[in-house]
Amino acid sequence: MIARRVLILGFAIAGLAALAACSAKPRVPKTFLSDRQLNLEEFFEGKTVAYGQFQDVLGNVPRRFTVDIDGTWDGETLTLVEDFVYDDGATEQRIWTLTKTGEDTWTGTAPGVLGTASGIERGDTFNWKYKIDLPVKDGTMRVNFDDWMWLLTDDRLLNRAYVSRFGVRLGEVILFFEKK
Repeated sequence: MIARRVLILGFAIAGLAALAACSAKPRVPKTFLSDRQLNLEEFFEGKTVAYGQFQDVLGNVPRRFTVDIDGTWDGETLTLVEDFVYDDGATEQRIWTLTKTGEDTWTGTAPGVLGTASGIERGDTFNWKYKIDLPVKDGTMRVNFDDWMWLLTDDRLLNRAYVSRFGVRLGEVILFFEKK
């Protein structure tokens, strides 16, 4: 009886791992969908609002939110003050400090982020990776973010972030940014 349960559990875990592996993530493009050039320092300077949600791997949407962002660029550092309001009334503030390290490369820090985040801009695309202790109801959960952003218009940016823990995808955050 116990051996059968262990076998079933093993198949279930293998099935979930196979399902997670089947959903491919984007790659930094060699060719672009548009001739737009994303410059984070230009897009995020000033006021921006974002609308988003987290969707787990089973398709459930347990949380939606809005984010008011105030960005300042001093020629070297982009500071983003993000004020989150969740659909359940909870609030959170995260302050990112991003540093442009090359023509198309960035590093960044924020409270809760472990180490330094790193990113690369290419054409209309930005990829940003980091590990963070994300606030949850019972404390924090350490997760990895693999953020992908695409400049849709001069004032609209689409963001899809793949969230994982111990190499297993937990879900995705979908955000839509709009300059005010």
